[in-house]
Amino acid sequence: METITSSLLHKIVYPGIANTGPHPAVILLHGRGTDENDLLGLASYLDPRLFIASVRAPFAFPFGGHTWYEIIEVGTPEQSQFEESYQRLLQFIGDLKQGYPVDPQRVFLLGFSMGSVMSFALSLSHPELLRGVIAHSGYIPEHMTNRFRLEAVNTLSLFVGHGSQDPVIPVSYGRRAKEFLSATKADLTYKEYPIPHTMSEESLTDLSLWLQQRLNPSSPPLDVPDKNR
Repeated sequence: METITSSLLHKIVYPGIANTGPHPAVILLHGRGTDENDLLGLASYLDPRLFIASVRAPFAFPFGGHTWYEIIEVGTPEQSQFEESYQRLLQFIGDLKQGYPVDPQRVFLLGFSMGSVMSFALSLSHPELLRGVIAHSGYIPEHMTNRFRLEAVNTLSLFVGHGSQDPVIPVSYGRRAKEFLSATKADLTYKEYPIPHTMSEESLTDLSLWLQQRLNPSSPPLDVPDKNR
């Protein structure tokens, strides 16, 4: 099946398990300076029932690849680009649900770095659109708090991962996200790893198990060891 025309360029990977759907789906959101190919390698770690859509951020990055927005400083996006990316991603989620054989009640976001910032922005302002979010090595865009619908996040599950040695987005931002989300009724899992600004085999295993459990809500919880004890 060819990709649909939407607000964001993207590539798709069909589930490894043959059935007619509708399929649970995950949207992959890359970080700054890469593109829609960057996170496709995660497909082998993810549940084979998932329909995968990996999208490209809308703005060219001067040093190669693409970006969701320019950075004024860590934690402060350039507002006009951020808003355009936000609106395009919002439209893409709607297009995905209408244009592909996916289950609209089981759509997840998986974002790394800047992609996780966009994941937080969409999920906390429109929790009804998503089943869950994996946000790795990013931060909550708190300039949007007036648009967050925190009273409605009780149906939302979030996996927040961060490297304790991250020099790009310090782990303090991940801990702030944990503090912020712990004050809501969202289903939150927070993990830290002894890594820099990247994902590791350990974090990929944990997020994969977490996501698998959210696809099987009636099965016994999978053991994702708490690395922070």
